[in-house]
Amino acid sequence: MPIKQTLHKGQVPVHIYTDDIEHEALQQLLNIAQLPIVHPHVAAMPDVHAGIGATVGSVIPTRSAIIPAAVGVDIGCGMNAVRTTLSASQLPDSLARVRSAIEAAVPVGFEQHEWNKVRGSQHARVGRPLNDRLDRIVGKHGGIMKMQQKFAQTWICQIGTLGGGNHFIELCIDEEERVWVMLHSGSRGIGNVIGRYFIAAARKDMERHKMHLPDKDLAYFSEGSTLFDDYVEAVDWAQDYAMINRREMMRLVIGALEKHLPPFRLDGEAINCHHNYVSRETHGNERLFITRKGAISAQEGELGIIPGSMGARSYIVRGKGNPDSFCSCSHGAGRRMSRTEAKRRFSRIDLEQQTSGIECRKDGGVIDEIPAAYKNIDEVMAHQTDLVEVVHTLRQVICVKG
Repeated sequence: MPIKQTLHKGQVPVHIYTDDIEHEALQQLLNIAQLPIVHPHVAAMPDVHAGIGATVGSVIPTRSAIIPAAVGVDIGCGMNAVRTTLSASQLPDSLARVRSAIEAAVPVGFEQHEWNKVRGSQHARVGRPLNDRLDRIVGKHGGIMKMQQKFAQTWICQIGTLGGGNHFIELCIDEEERVWVMLHSGSRGIGNVIGRYFIAAARKDMERHKMHLPDKDLAYFSEGSTLFDDYVEAVDWAQDYAMINRREMMRLVIGALEKHLPPFRLDGEAINCHHNYVSRETHGNERLFITRKGAISAQEGELGIIPGSMGARSYIVRGKGNPDSFCSCSHGAGRRMSRTEAKRRFSRIDLEQQTSGIECRKDGGVIDEIPAAYKNIDEVMAHQTDLVEVVHTLRQVICVKG
């Protein structure tokens, strides 16, 4: 059953779509609600949990300003999913070779495509439209280039790569026994560099103007300033890069599957959506900057993806366009505990038990992603029936992590 509580302790109200929220996240939401640029209220999704400065699972509307730390460092991180004509019965009894084929096609963790193979290839052509735009950004902010080794090569070589942490590639089965491909990644190293550079610049700008903030990570750029315009240009670039990264990754995954599975076609709408991003939108007849930090757009009729943890269900949803959430919903299950706490509390045996029946890594390197470190996805979904309706329920059979 949906839950919405409203706090009135800041300059604006905070709508929270859950009763499962820790004190630190609550305080972060109240800090955001104190900012003079936030209007008319803040919305916290059912997967809400503490982040750096801004709360993960929050939707932050701002007038004529943007908070770079609210957008974060994985700019444009999000999901891509496609349904295939394959049925579960067509999958082999052992999925180990299929998982290995995906891992061979898509670099994971700190790996990336080799420069001597990428240069001049179709892979490089995918990123070509971004070249001139990035040159303009770096031309004004050379510090971005200094923050990443082999800058020009790295961002191109990371197109079509997964990364680590909670990023994943999955094969899933829906309620009709149809096979889906789903993946989660963002703007990789270049997005991280752009995010960190402008977060630091915003802090310095606030210090110059002697602005008092409830948290230094809530520093913001005001519209009309050069830094604001430059950040918007850079964040738009990183969001486009993230979209292209997921699209290219999906192409590589489909290519790997075609070599190991019976012939198939892609069937149905491909969903490619951000959940760490900022966009210009109209709400209540007012133009606002909407920052979704761990939340997806859920406009009326819009399809979205809400993944569970690596041992739980995931959902394809359709938005209801709820104005109180700024037409948004959760981006996943949301962490229940930190990565450090998960590693301290759980063992490889726990991981094996909680991912039973799923072809995935079961070693110590992914214990921090163990399902018990996340909130219960079904409870999260129950709290947002006012925001979305479920279209498909998916269960994972393969999960690739970095």
